[in-house]
Amino acid sequence: MITTKDRATLRGFANNIPDLVYVGKDGVNENVVKQVVDNLIAHELIKIKVQPNCSLTPREVCDELVSKTNAEPISVVGGKIVLYKRTNKKGFKHYL
Repeated sequence: MITTKDRATLRGFANNIPDLVYVGKDGVNENVVKQVVDNLIAHELIKIKVQPNCSLTPREVCDELVSKTNAEPISVVGGKIVLYKRTNKKGFKHYL
């Protein structure tokens, strides 16, 4: 479980990272979930962009991705979602 202070710290780190996953008109499908999982393993902290033509709201996309990936939701602002999941990669410099 992430504390409020940890969440604020991660939001600060997320300002400097690019969008890694884009969710379009198809919503959250298996390809999007696989991209999110792969990027969480590689980076721990990822930013997701929900396109305007998506049939789901960014909050709905966040809730669905969190339930399918067991990641921690950090923030949902506008069309941007930030997720965090600690990785077990050797030699990785962790955010927290």
